[in-house]
Amino acid sequence: MSSTQGNGEHWKSLESVGISRKELAMAEALQMEYDALSRLRQDKEESRAKQNVDSSLISWDEPVLDFYSKPPGRRKDLKLFRGLSGSDPTLNYNSLSPQEGLPNHPAPQGPQPGPDPWPKASLSGDYLYIFEGSDGGPSLSSEPADTEDSCKKLSPPPLPPRVSIWDTPPLPPRKRTPSPSKISQPNDINTFALTEQPPGKLLGPQLLKEERLVGGGSQGCLLGPVDYDGTNDAITRLNLKSTYDSEVLQDASRGWKEGRGPLDFGKDTPGKPVARSKTMPPQVPPRTYTSRYTNRKNATPGQNRRISAAPVGSRPHTVANGHELFEVSEERDEEVAAFCHMLDVLRSGCDIQDYSLTGYVWSAVTPSPEHLGDEVNLKVTVLCDSLREPLTFTCNCSSTVDLLIYQTLCYTHDELREVDVGDFVLKPCGLEEFLQNKHALGSHEYIQYCRKFDIDIRLQLMERKAVRSDLARTVNDDQSPSTLNYLVHLQERPVKQTISRQALSLLFDTYHNEVDAFLLGDGDFPLKADRVVQSVKAICNALAAVETPEITSALNQLPACPSRMQPKIQKDPSVLAVRENREKVVEALTAAILDLVELYCNAFNADFQPAVPGSRKHALVQEACHLSGALAFTVYATHRIPITWVTSYEDFYLSCSLSHGGKELCSPLQTRRVHFSKYLFHLIVWDQQICFPVQVNRLPRETLLCATLYALPIPPPGSSSEANKQRRVPEALGWVTTPLFNFRQVLTCGRKLLGLWPATQENPKARWSAPNFHQPDSVILQIDFPTSAFDVKFTSPPGDKFSPCYEFGSLREDDQRKLQDIMQKESLYWLSDVDRKHLWEKRYYCHSEVSSLPLLLASAPSWEWACLPDIYALLKQWTPMNHQDALGLLHATFPDQEVRRMAVQWIGSLADAELLDYLPQLVQALKYECYLDSPLVRFLLKRAVSDLRVTHYFFWLLKDGLKDSQFSIRYQYLLAALLCCCGKGLREEFNRQCWLVNTLAKLAQHIRETAPSARQGILRTGLEEVKQFFALNGSCRLPLSPSLLVKGIVPRDCSYFNSNAVPLKLSFQNVDPLGDNIRVIFKCGDDLRQDMLTLQMIRIMSKIWVQEGLDMRMVIFRCFSTGRGRGMVEMIPNAETLRKIQVEHGVTGSFKDRPLADWLQKHNPGEDEYEKAVENFIYSCAGCCVATYVLGICDRHNDNIMLKTTGHMFHIDFGRFLGHAQMFGNIKRDRAPFVFTSDMAYVINGGDKPSSRFHDFVDLCCQAYNLIRKHTHLFLNLLGLMLSCGIPELSDLEDLKYVYDALRPQDTDANATTFFTRLIESSLGSVATKLNFFIHNLAQMKFAGSDDRLTLSFAPRTHTIKNSGRITSVFLCRHEKVFQPSKGYIYVVKVMRENSHEASYIQRTFEEFQELHNKLRLLFPSSFLPSFPSRFVIGRSRGEAMAERRKEELNGYIWHLIHAAPEVAECDLVYTFFHPLPRDEKAVGTSPAPKASDGSWARPIGKVGGEVKLSISYKNNKLFIMVMHIRGLQLLQDGNDPDPYVKIYLLPDPQKTTKRKTKVARKTCNPTYNEMLVYDGILKGDLQQRELQLSVLSGQGFWENVLLGEVHIRLRELDLAREKTGWFPLGSRSQGA
Repeated sequence: MSSTQGNGEHWKSLESVGISRKELAMAEALQMEYDALSRLRQDKEESRAKQNVDSSLISWDEPVLDFYSKPPGRRKDLKLFRGLSGSDPTLNYNSLSPQEGLPNHPAPQGPQPGPDPWPKASLSGDYLYIFEGSDGGPSLSSEPADTEDSCKKLSPPPLPPRVSIWDTPPLPPRKRTPSPSKISQPNDINTFALTEQPPGKLLGPQLLKEERLVGGGSQGCLLGPVDYDGTNDAITRLNLKSTYDSEVLQDASRGWKEGRGPLDFGKDTPGKPVARSKTMPPQVPPRTYTSRYTNRKNATPGQNRRISAAPVGSRPHTVANGHELFEVSEERDEEVAAFCHMLDVLRSGCDIQDYSLTGYVWSAVTPSPEHLGDEVNLKVTVLCDSLREPLTFTCNCSSTVDLLIYQTLCYTHDELREVDVGDFVLKPCGLEEFLQNKHALGSHEYIQYCRKFDIDIRLQLMERKAVRSDLARTVNDDQSPSTLNYLVHLQERPVKQTISRQALSLLFDTYHNEVDAFLLGDGDFPLKADRVVQSVKAICNALAAVETPEITSALNQLPACPSRMQPKIQKDPSVLAVRENREKVVEALTAAILDLVELYCNAFNADFQPAVPGSRKHALVQEACHLSGALAFTVYATHRIPITWVTSYEDFYLSCSLSHGGKELCSPLQTRRVHFSKYLFHLIVWDQQICFPVQVNRLPRETLLCATLYALPIPPPGSSSEANKQRRVPEALGWVTTPLFNFRQVLTCGRKLLGLWPATQENPKARWSAPNFHQPDSVILQIDFPTSAFDVKFTSPPGDKFSPCYEFGSLREDDQRKLQDIMQKESLYWLSDVDRKHLWEKRYYCHSEVSSLPLLLASAPSWEWACLPDIYALLKQWTPMNHQDALGLLHATFPDQEVRRMAVQWIGSLADAELLDYLPQLVQALKYECYLDSPLVRFLLKRAVSDLRVTHYFFWLLKDGLKDSQFSIRYQYLLAALLCCCGKGLREEFNRQCWLVNTLAKLAQHIRETAPSARQGILRTGLEEVKQFFALNGSCRLPLSPSLLVKGIVPRDCSYFNSNAVPLKLSFQNVDPLGDNIRVIFKCGDDLRQDMLTLQMIRIMSKIWVQEGLDMRMVIFRCFSTGRGRGMVEMIPNAETLRKIQVEHGVTGSFKDRPLADWLQKHNPGEDEYEKAVENFIYSCAGCCVATYVLGICDRHNDNIMLKTTGHMFHIDFGRFLGHAQMFGNIKRDRAPFVFTSDMAYVINGGDKPSSRFHDFVDLCCQAYNLIRKHTHLFLNLLGLMLSCGIPELSDLEDLKYVYDALRPQDTDANATTFFTRLIESSLGSVATKLNFFIHNLAQMKFAGSDDRLTLSFAPRTHTIKNSGRITSVFLCRHEKVFQPSKGYIYVVKVMRENSHEASYIQRTFEEFQELHNKLRLLFPSSFLPSFPSRFVIGRSRGEAMAERRKEELNGYIWHLIHAAPEVAECDLVYTFFHPLPRDEKAVGTSPAPKASDGSWARPIGKVGGEVKLSISYKNNKLFIMVMHIRGLQLLQDGNDPDPYVKIYLLPDPQKTTKRKTKVARKTCNPTYNEMLVYDGILKGDLQQRELQLSVLSGQGFWENVLLGEVHIRLRELDLAREKTGWFPLGSRSQGA
């Protein structure tokens, strides 16, 4: 063993391939012991002719020099030496990228090539650099290596293929690059050559010339005992660490310094080597390769082709004993190969005329509702570079975009004959998107957004040739091969736990040496056999610790040894003295090992295989429908069981079940209960056949086999009584599902390895899940399926040619009623067995009920082959469903391929904007597909290729799906397919987005973990790194939307919130100079997927309302999860939380009624502005009430409800939903059905008494609620598809049941209206909500920053002495009586300022003076301030005398305030108080007249008694009368409000038996009832003679009730065939209607 010196770079060289220093030291020690024992054996056996000379495991040339200590000019002249001797000469080639050549190696065939220069960025910082040269300087040797040196050369460690092989320009040649003529022709990576075995010799080693030179030894060396377990552990760690460098993927900070992103597609890293990753992403070979010995300079596009597994050349990898491991492409996996072929077909089918259009982000278009027709006009401003001033147009919503472009061109061009309108586009200012020329203006979501919030519509006219084209695909993009493995390594995903070919080759070398020693030796066979067993154990341990029965059987032929448990039958050691017997044992053992390698490669999708890869042989096919035998297989054992199970459990057994769509096909079967066994490893052996009582021809095509491992826990010591044993409950330890038919619809056969998922994870029998192979410690289940000479294939039968179709009305009324009751359940989750049976029996009568198809198919008794023709005929004849109903067919309950294909066909008509609304659910539905390729996958990829907006969100949703361990493999391939289809430009854009997100996540996490005092400094430092990102990349689109293109960060506008998660408040600089900065919140530590889902549901609700002509003016903001525990949220401008609004009136502001109204009045001083804000508030508040109730949104406090200055209310922070409320002990924190408080009602009513506006609010709530109820099936479908997404509060049917119960689909609209009215009353009367607000106010006081500026609640902005002018004098002139917003007195103050001869007059209330004083006390000591008049008075506090007295006291107060110390008198609060408000601009000399609280909302009342709103209908001999509202009732004689209720008689009624009455409303002239009064058994003919007498009375307790008004309604004058709703005037008893 040559000594090593230097600074330790040799350690780094081996660390780059996964060997730590400790492991290297152990290997060196083992090698020294190996050499010493060999020499000892040589001395003892001098008669031997052979010299046992063994080269060292790791040899070194000379002392290693520090790479970084050399001058930069000398770093590139390096010579790399081979580091692992005695193994495969191409040990480290497997993971070389196509761009990276190998240094000088003797070629297996042909002339010796010159050295290939090593490209830039290919050397890791962990590599060993050895400088040498004749002149004393470093040089890179270019001569072929001689024989003596070849044994010491170190080949470079494996590197990932980071550079695209089709879109990266060739690397420039380096110094002393050999000419192309001297470089050998490229060898295919999948080529091979078998070395022939000499006849008569069973296991003669076949080594290449270079192998002998490198190894330096011969066979038959007799060695002492070696710690193979330790060596095997080291090699296992070597394999797991010898993977791709994920520093580029995971650690953005390294990439910033080199101008690279984590997913850089087309750049080499200059200069600095790349450090080895700590996260170890998986080792995956590229599917397309260039020559091994060729420089990128010599690679041509024609050489870049997909590599098959068929032999095309010669490049052997000798393993041992004539057996080889061959590298293969991803096409070894037939399903992946077929998927790649599908991608080729899909991409070639895109007929693109103009590739530049593929780079446009088109503005989303939604169908324009009827009320956005020609009568709705828009004011549009168009900017153009050729015009100095913008153009303003007035056009209607139905005008097309190209018409507006044409009108604009009339101003910019004198002659339009040569101008094509199609060459121009309109871009919204501030957004990187474009309006669609052929669509109406009003149909664009951008235009609708501007109209909703009264934002000016500003568009920019651009020529198409001036539009950015960085995202556009090219011809080369579409013609490049569909490669997946090349793109898979770009994803953040778990490590692929497979051993590399190199590491396995090393183990086979060891096995080869031990077998030769065992065969050639003539004594001491137990010791030699023990060493063979140890080498076999090392191989098996590397291959997932699997020990097949064949290996066990072969090892049992060896004599007893300490390395494994003794076999039951002891073998006579003398038997092995005969060489032929030893050869038979080794032959069986070697064959068993190779079978294990092949089994491992198939199960773990390794990048090599042990046999010659030939063309797939097409076996004979037998249709499954003709196979009547029972399904049977053998459960052999579970391998790699944790050592803790051995001491914690006993009586292991496996439960096996068959299911289809979540429904079990038969009772589960169990194996016998066994204890663990110890052979080479601990394992649980059953070796038992499982035979299901189900014939193969009765198996549905999508049948899943689910296996669950159970065990009994070992009782603790001292409790081993029989009673305790009987009470023990079996624990589930792991589970796995696997389809019985593969993607070619062939029945599974042969031996299978299945990785078990831990029992703590979901065990869904309803869907397919990949076996757990990516976790290094997963338990492996071995099942042996029967094999045969033919493939058992499931062939889909055609549908029946004739399927009956009957009218629903032809059924008996009883059957019709039953079916209607079943269909009203709206969801298949709550169908009983009786329901299913009845539905299936009457299936031919249900064609008219189109939306009932999911219920019908869920009721099918069987999906076996014989039943499919009837089902498929029914499906084929069914009326096409709308896309909302068709979503229900994509759930796990319907795995049938034909059903899902039909569902995708019906969904195919979705517009892109609507597809985005349902995209999260469609991505989740991919989990329910049985195979990688499916109609849904094709549909999504095809739509993603055609629309950048779909591509953008599809990418991030798939990215999030990678975190789902059970489906990460599937999402990896789908994400790779998307990246393959989208083109280089978009891949680079996604690279930048991921880089930016990683940068922000790192900053947010750092700030969150830092002490509050140091956070500001950390923020500034982190923002500098963000600025460096933009300096390197120029611009980047935010994950929130592809329309948000930014070019920098604005540090002065960035900060963080003082909440538990400490989210960042960021401001990005817009690329468009015509747009404002883009403000977002970045969260780290919160799972935003639940917020995304909630906002998606609210957005869909809003669209449903708009389509029905009811715009609830909802505020829908963007929110997107960019990974588990992090994401971005859009900030809504000009909005404030209710807490901040309420605390302007003090910490008890949540108990007051006026804060919201005063705040809106402050920001909307004009009467028209305020009325518009109140109208917005009424609509948005009603929408929020309905949405939060239906979705069960909890944890509602005044810090997650916000209000815009325009009056729009909206909710944020949806951490709790579907009724999962926070608890205080056993008490729910959210006691009310939803948040609706008295201060909200105060804004609606215009005061503290109910008005007709409240009627409108209630009607809006009920109407919106009923509209959502009509789409119950849609919301149940959407939420049902998300059950598998991993959101904790949406995980089972109980969560769906909450929404089902909230929507009450079985209720009529009238009953639902009554129900929701009671909810409004309950919420309004809840004291718990206000108390919750108050507690939150107290809790948030600790987060209040010291720099928070105090403001006055009634002042919209702050004023200072600098901008207002110094005040010279103030004088309180007089007081005046006012009636709005409440009755009281206002004080008029005269203010004089310097350099102003005119006085200004302001109006302030006593409460506003008091607020000024209270906030001054927070800033200054009481000694600095004058005393304030007492608020408490005896007698009437609003009387004239009281106002006069306060006038004098306030006059003295303000005089002393102005003459106080300068820091008090000149502070911003004082100058803001005395600055005129908009209300002060009105004349102060006249007293405002009393104003009706109803304002413009109250309809003129014709009768003195007011009006009553009724809804009257007649159905099934029942008369329904809903009493809705009453308005305009008169006050009682004592001036108090009445307590009204309604009483109804159906005249003539001499016996007074028809009396019906409502509840009593307390103290109101405008009550709301929404109560249904019903008369049953009223014949239609009898109605013509009846008259309805309605009286409104005021309950007076013990006194006689007072009549407030009465109306008589003649029913014959009403058309009761339709529901009659309207206002009826009230009059005296003598008046009728």
